[in-house]
Amino acid sequence: MDEAPAASGATAARGPIRLDQFLKLRGKAHSGGEAKHRIQAGEVLVNGVVETHRSRKLLEGDTVTVGGETIAVGGAAGNAVAGGPTRDP
Repeated sequence: MDEAPAASGATAARGPIRLDQFLKLRGKAHSGGEAKHRIQAGEVLVNGVVETHRSRKLLEGDTVTVGGETIAVGGAAGNAVAGGPTRDP
């Protein structure tokens, strides 16, 4: 039987993760509704480009920027995020 993803989120080994789910798992949105609003309002960038589709699939190596914080998506150590957040200059 398949294991459920860890609370920290999906990894590249488990496949892609939706942008809205990623925001919730990383604490950048408290609910799916808030994630949807932030994405559709143009507050979220994926790989430096505004993304307005909440169902956008994120893969290892993608970056997500929200609220001035950039987060790298990765599979290292079983975490949804490798290397943690960085600040935009």
